Amino acid sequence: MLDCHIHIERGKYTMDWINQFVQTAKERKLDEIWLLEHCYRFREFVSMYDDVCAYSDYIDKWFHRKAGVLDLSDYLHLVEKVRQKDNGIKIKFGLEVCYFKEFENLVYQNTKDSGLDFLVGSVHFIDGFAYDHQPEHWQGVDVDKAYRRYFEISVDLANSSIYSGIAHPDCIKLFGHKPSFPLTEYYDQLASALAENNMYAEQNSGSYRRFPETAELGMAEGLIKSLRSHNVKIQTASDAHCPEDVGLYIAELEKMATL
Repeated sequence: MLDCHIHIERGKYTMDWINQFVQTAKERKLDEIWLLEHCYRFREFVSMYDDVCAYSDYIDKWFHRKAGVLDLSDYLHLVEKVRQKDNGIKIKFGLEVCYFKEFENLVYQNTKDSGLDFLVGSVHFIDGFAYDHQPEHWQGVDVDKAYRRYFEISVDLANSSIYSGIAHPDCIKLFGHKPSFPLTEYYDQLASALAENNMYAEQNSGSYRRFPETAELGMAEGLIKSLRSHNVKIQTASDAHCPEDVGLYIAELEKMATL
């Protein structure tokens, strides 16, 4: 079994910290883990977030608590250290990159020679709106418009030719908001773009673990059907941010993706 989305941001860059993730993965019978960091942790990517910080005081404060605390080289040194060791399990390293169309070249230039195993793109902002932070932020938002833009941005992400996969591709539904129209056309457009660009889609349990009252476990059934009809690879992910969450719901996600 695979867990392809595990964040290591809450600890120092030491072998002891990495070994805690490895140990949990072994205990939960995983065959492979993919470790990553949010790109905003690194100074090289901070400039991408100026507009979203200007859009919201909440995000401005959140961002400046967490962002730009490291250089990308700090992470790459850790990657090389781990690769030199026999860890007893297959490990890949990558980045989760927030997608902004206007910063495609910045992302490409910062990552093209990094030696990382993968880049997973994610849509966390809809024209500045941070839809996945707090449910009250949705007050006054046009849900139909938000859904249309979310999937339009997701298709742009897929067509950018930068990413290996897309993270949690329909987590816009995490607070239970539903559009007034069927999403089949948007699912098919995204699935087609992912297939054309040889990208995988995450079957991710993160939203469900964060907001079990409103979020579904994994992707909507209709999106899974569209992905499968276009032969898009679906990979299971916990979106863990601490060792104890590694591998959670992976078996269930795997089963759901093959129904």
